Amino acid sequence: MPEGRRFREPRLVIATHNKGKLAEIDDLLRPFHIDVVGAEDLGLPEPEETGDTFEANASLKAHAAAAASGLPALADDSGLVVPALRGEPGIYSARWAGPQRDFALAMRTVEDRLQGKSDRRAHFVAALALAWPDGHAQVFRGEAHGVLIWPPRGTKGFGYDPMFLPDGYEHTFGELDPAEKHRISHRADAFRKLVAACFASQES
Repeated sequence: MPEGRRFREPRLVIATHNKGKLAEIDDLLRPFHIDVVGAEDLGLPEPEETGDTFEANASLKAHAAAAASGLPALADDSGLVVPALRGEPGIYSARWAGPQRDFALAMRTVEDRLQGKSDRRAHFVAALALAWPDGHAQVFRGEAHGVLIWPPRGTKGFGYDPMFLPDGYEHTFGELDPAEKHRISHRADAFRKLVAACFASQES
């Protein structure tokens, strides 16, 4: 990993066009009083995700946004990993939802492929990449473990959240209050590592 660098700039691009992810990351960054702007608001295109890991795709998106905007950029690549499906959908989690981002379809696909399998364990992975226009970048990985339930429950989350029951909880990510989800999610796990490395000295 490159040598650590503290984030000291007043503005940060969030390299996503996913409004759910943007809202979660904006909430997590609020204590640091940083002016957050989404890639879509700046008219930045979504680069093709050609990496073969979450970390590679997050880095690709962060570097592209930083280069295009001239500002530091934070990118997330995340997905659902199901061991009984040999790790699928994994880095292709969004693609399983199709061009219309139909996650009801994606969740049904996961459920259909789990038929006849006793192992319903799963975990979410989030990789956060923070990149500067000069090419420096740092990447942090977080995970949240649980089981998959059917039918899906809750409308508060996004993506596969309604079918994911985190370990130790009776409510799915789709049912949990956003503040509680932020506390235990894969993105929060990665974010804690990012904060410790890059933001901790600025927290008020």
